[in-house]
Amino acid sequence: MTTDTSRSNIPNPTQDFTSHLRQTHVHEFDERISIGKAMREIAPRKTHAIWEPPNNRPDPIDLLIKSSEGRMEGLIPIRYGRMAASPFTFFRGAAAIMASDLSNTPASGLTTVICGDCHLLNFGGFATTERRLIFDINDFDETSIAPWEWDVKRLTASFVIAGRSNKLKESDSRESAFQAAQSYRIHMAEYADMPLLQAWYDALDLKEIIENIEDKEHRQFYTKKLQQSTDKDSHEKEFAKLAFMSGERPRIIDQPPLIFHPDDILDVEHHANLQRSVSDYLASLSPEKHLLLSRYELADIAIKVVGVGSVGTYCGIALFISGNGDPLFLQFKQANQSVLEPYAGASPYRHAGQRVVVGQRLMQAASDMFLGWYTGPTANKNHYYVRQLRDAKVKPVVEIMNASELKNYANLCGRALARAHARSADAAVLTGYLGKSTAFEEALAGFSVAYADQNESDHAALLEAIRTGRVDAILDL
Repeated sequence: MTTDTSRSNIPNPTQDFTSHLRQTHVHEFDERISIGKAMREIAPRKTHAIWEPPNNRPDPIDLLIKSSEGRMEGLIPIRYGRMAASPFTFFRGAAAIMASDLSNTPASGLTTVICGDCHLLNFGGFATTERRLIFDINDFDETSIAPWEWDVKRLTASFVIAGRSNKLKESDSRESAFQAAQSYRIHMAEYADMPLLQAWYDALDLKEIIENIEDKEHRQFYTKKLQQSTDKDSHEKEFAKLAFMSGERPRIIDQPPLIFHPDDILDVEHHANLQRSVSDYLASLSPEKHLLLSRYELADIAIKVVGVGSVGTYCGIALFISGNGDPLFLQFKQANQSVLEPYAGASPYRHAGQRVVVGQRLMQAASDMFLGWYTGPTANKNHYYVRQLRDAKVKPVVEIMNASELKNYANLCGRALARAHARSADAAVLTGYLGKSTAFEEALAGFSVAYADQNESDHAALLEAIRTGRVDAILDL
């Protein structure tokens, strides 16, 4: 964690998401429904089924290479290796490619704050500050203002691709995409009918979701994961996995090439940068969170390779220790320009870390209490955001889902996405557009199958690029 103290964490009140979003809630309900219906003239619902790559479609490998610019060069081959593993892992790392493609698809004209990388593995369970376990979207690296359809299309396409990866029947894979879109439409209508505050406060209770899993073995599996994630000594268990005592000072365990210390970790200048980074990060927090973190001291940091799309960006973990010896792990992640911005317009936030944090706070029912941001050293001025490394997180294990479970999960994700979009958009306007028939979900299912074919073609192009030496890949990590 390093900082440039010439940059301020104080938000610019004239540049934020709210000033760029049309709010129609003060109009009569029927008028808002009519506004949505009128958007069908701009983009009839059936047109969302269309995916045909344009003649001037950019080379997907060129887009990948461009999106790797500014990343840690030694880690980029790990990124390509993970993407090469299957069409599904390729899709997870190909948000930049799909953003380009989505910019060539029909859109109704309504923009809102969207996730930007809305695939089925970017949902999961986590604890709120009140220690309630909820299910929600949990990755916002690409969040920005863009057409709402882009999130739904990336989500539904991910279900077809995951279904194929699980060797399900094509009809079941398509049906899971249909279910995700239908759940989005149905629950958006429910949010349109709710009082505004009730819709804003709504959250998906993870314990209740797990209790209602039909398959006994899967219910027991997730019940055990839930219990493990909420153990009172979970932070101590995390410390035992990731750190050790080196004399009187705790130290993160090196596990190269996925966890390692920076080369300049012992430099005096590096230590000074770390302290300035902590101060910069603390300035982005509310006073009570600042007070709480002031009871901890930074003990160690290390680079930690995470995910697929994030591999190569400067990400890591910071270990803080209280006077009582209580450990706290925070994760810091480099925040770059959203993949949406070249096509949907620049984010109103000049600081990419702030963009991520504000987008997450706006879309999630409840967010990590330690969310904040800071700026890197003068040499590169990289932007970063910070969150807890893990806080009672429960990840869905999509790889073991059968057809029925994947469809149920699709319903859950569609509902969570509708709730997230209803926070910054007008659910009544969206409901007016989506309507009461199955036209929307039929179209999205058709798009998802076509885009899954495109994704397989792009994945094959990456394999060819690796074979010919156009890009380097480490395939066994």
